[in-house]
Amino acid sequence: MVRYKPSQKITKNQFEKNAWSEQTLICGIDEVGRGCLCGPVVTGAVILPIGKLHPLLQDSKILTETERLTAYAWITTHCWYGFGFAHHRIIDQHNIWQATLIAMKKALLHACAQCPHRPSAVLTDAMPLKLFDTSYHQIPVHFFTKGESKSSSIAAASIIAKVKRDALMGKFAPLFPGYQMEEHKGYGTPKHRTAVQEQNYSIIHRLSFLSNILSPPAKQGESHDTPGQQSLF
Repeated sequence: MVRYKPSQKITKNQFEKNAWSEQTLICGIDEVGRGCLCGPVVTGAVILPIGKLHPLLQDSKILTETERLTAYAWITTHCWYGFGFAHHRIIDQHNIWQATLIAMKKALLHACAQCPHRPSAVLTDAMPLKLFDTSYHQIPVHFFTKGESKSSSIAAASIIAKVKRDALMGKFAPLFPGYQMEEHKGYGTPKHRTAVQEQNYSIIHRLSFLSNILSPPAKQGESHDTPGQQSLF
């Protein structure tokens, strides 16, 4: 029976070492861009070869850009991997949680299609991915917080997702000038929020994320702030 549970007391690469000792593989999955105001959420899925690790397989957020690119090159050369994308309209239609799960499933299917061996388990960073509607429904899924620090497979997935999404947002930047997407990659920085207020939103913005930014201006003597809250601007 497939297990969906938040695993506890996990030592570093516990799942990988257990699987490798039995000559089986692990697939790690992670996402990038859940909190952004625009662009897609991007997921990565990585299956490390048995016994193969790299010192830069860490949380993508703590690596420098050069380190991420170095790790990305190693992963894409030595591992089986896949990407999943859920664009802004999918996010607005389904909400960011469901859109992320959709993208995670896509990444898993792509990675498994490349790999000659079916993984014995799937690891995700806090997202309870369910595979009941796929041919991989018998594979156990383990989800737990701070996954990048506990699993090199999840860390690898976070790296390739981060590199892929950053590159995509860099390509969007000249198509949508004035938002400085090359700087913030779509995250809700003060500069990005101000640009949305001044220019309105672009066709790749997530409308469901903009309600606090695009609220109509208050009439003189009125305020849209609820009691106990302050306006963002």
